[in-house]
Amino acid sequence: MDYVMSVVELLAGLGAFLLGFKFLSDNIEKLAMNKLRGWFDSLAKSKWSRVAGVGIGAGVTAIIQSSSATTVMVVGFVNVGIMSLYQATSVIMGANIGTTITAHIASLQSLNIIGFVTVLTCVGVFMDMLCKNEKIKTVGLMIAGLGLVFIGLDVMSDSMAIYRENEQIIDFLASVSDPFVLLLVGVLFTAMVQSSSAVTSLIITMAGQGLIIGGAGTNAVLFLVLGSNIGTCITAILSSIGANTNAKRASLIHLMFNVFGTLIFTVFLLAWPGFMRATLAKWFASDPGRQIAMFHTFFNVVCTLLFLPFTRVFVVLANTLIRGKRAAGKEDAAAPSMLDVRFLNTPSIAIAQANREAAVMAGLAMESLDAAFKGFVDGDEGAKEKVESLNREISVLERKLVDYLIKISAGDVMREDEKTISAIHHATGDILRISELADNITKYTRNCKRDDIEFSPGVLRSLEQMYEKICGLYESALEVFGGKDITALKAVDATEEEIDNDRRTIINDHIRRLNEGKCKPESSGVFINLVGNLERAADHLTYVAHAFD
Repeated sequence: MDYVMSVVELLAGLGAFLLGFKFLSDNIEKLAMNKLRGWFDSLAKSKWSRVAGVGIGAGVTAIIQSSSATTVMVVGFVNVGIMSLYQATSVIMGANIGTTITAHIASLQSLNIIGFVTVLTCVGVFMDMLCKNEKIKTVGLMIAGLGLVFIGLDVMSDSMAIYRENEQIIDFLASVSDPFVLLLVGVLFTAMVQSSSAVTSLIITMAGQGLIIGGAGTNAVLFLVLGSNIGTCITAILSSIGANTNAKRASLIHLMFNVFGTLIFTVFLLAWPGFMRATLAKWFASDPGRQIAMFHTFFNVVCTLLFLPFTRVFVVLANTLIRGKRAAGKEDAAAPSMLDVRFLNTPSIAIAQANREAAVMAGLAMESLDAAFKGFVDGDEGAKEKVESLNREISVLERKLVDYLIKISAGDVMREDEKTISAIHHATGDILRISELADNITKYTRNCKRDDIEFSPGVLRSLEQMYEKICGLYESALEVFGGKDITALKAVDATEEEIDNDRRTIINDHIRRLNEGKCKPESSGVFINLVGNLERAADHLTYVAHAFD
C-alpha cells in the first residue's frame, strides 16, 4: 500500500510541477511578450540572422520556460509568412538551449532551499488576492507558479524516498542499461506528457534520491535524456497539422535537429562508456542531479554549434522531404493569413498579428478607393469590377478578424491588451467604411457616363490634389496604427484639416461655376457627393489613427 501511495504522491507532485510551470510561463508571457515580440520582429532585420536567431530562441525559451511554446510560435510565424524557414531553423536551435534552464532549476533541490522557496506560493497568491494593480497581480501569479514548481519537486522527491530503502528496486534500476530501450522510453514518455522539462526534472529528482538508472557513473541515464529531446518534438509536429508547407517543414527541422543530435551523441556515448564517470560524475560527485542538468545543456549547446553552420542544409533537406503543393503553377499560391490559431495561446502575439491583418485590410481598402477614384477621373466604368472584387476580400477579412479578436478576448488577457483589441475593432469598422465609399464612387462614374457629364482638367486636377493628401494621410495613419507611432498623430490631424479645407474650397468653386453657367446643374449632385465621400474617407483614416490615442 505504501508503494501505491508513493506513486499517487509522485503523480500529484508531477501535476503540481507542470501546473506551476504553466502559471510561471503564462504570466511571464503576459509581462514580457511585448518585448519578446520585438525580438522576433528584429530578427528579420538582423545581418547576423543565424546568431541572432539562436540568441532569441534561447532567450525567449529561458524566459517562458517552454521550448515547445517557442517552437509552436515559430511554426505559426512561418505559417503566416513573417519568418523564413532559414530564420526559423536558428530560432529552433536556440530554443533547445533555452529549455535546459528548467533542468538547472530542478537540480537546486540539492541545496536544501525548497522549504524556503515554497513560501513563494503563499506570497504570490496573496499578491494576486490583495492587489488591484494588474501587473502586480500578474507578478504575484508568476511568483506563485515558481513556488508551486518547487512544491511539486519536493513532493516528487518525498514520494521516491521509500524506493531508496528498497535494495531490489535500486538493483533493478541499476540493471536497466540497454541504451536503445532507454532512448525509446525517453521518447514515448516525453511525447505522452509533451514536456521534456518535466521528464528531465523527474530524472533529476530520482537521481537526487539515489535512484539512478544504470547505476552511478554510467552513461545509461543520459540515453533517457537524449530520448526526451526527440519526444518533445511531438508538440511542434501536432501544431503543424493543417498548416502550410513551410510550417510543416519547420516542424520537421525541429525533429531532424534533435534526431541527428541524438544519433551523434548515442554513437559518442557508446564509443566512450566511461564518459559520465570521467567527466560529470567526477566534477559534480556529490550532486547527481546537477550531472544530468549539465549534460542536458552540454548536449543542446554542442548540437547547436555543430549544426548552425549547416542551417541551409536543414532547409534543403526539409524542402526535399516535404514538397510544396502547386496551385496554378505556384507553390502555396494563396496569400497566408496573419490570423494563425497557434498564437491564441500567446495573446500578445495574437493581438500583434490581428493588428497586422487590420493593416493588410486597410491597404486593400485604399487600393479599392484608389481604383474607384482613378476610374472616375478616367471615366472607366470597368474599375467597378476591381472595386467589387477587393471589397469582397475586405468583407471576408473583416469577418475573420472580428472572429479572431473575439477568440483572443475569450482567453486570459491583460486590461492593456483588451484596450488594444477594442481599438482594432473600431479601426476595422472604419476601414470597412472606406471600402464602401469606394463603391459609392464607382456609382458616380456610372452616372457621369449615363448623363454625359464631364469635368474640366482644372476641376479634375483639384480633385487629384485632394486625393494625394488622402494618400499621405493614409501613410501617416498607418504609422500610428501599424507602428504605434503616436507622434505621427500631429501629421494625421494637420493633413485631415487641410482636406476639410480643400472640400470647402472645391465645393465653393463649383457653386461659383454653377452661378456663372460654366457647369451643368445635373453635375452638381455627382460632384458634391464625390467630394464629400473623399472627405469622409479622410475622416475614417483619421479615426483609424486615433483608435490607439
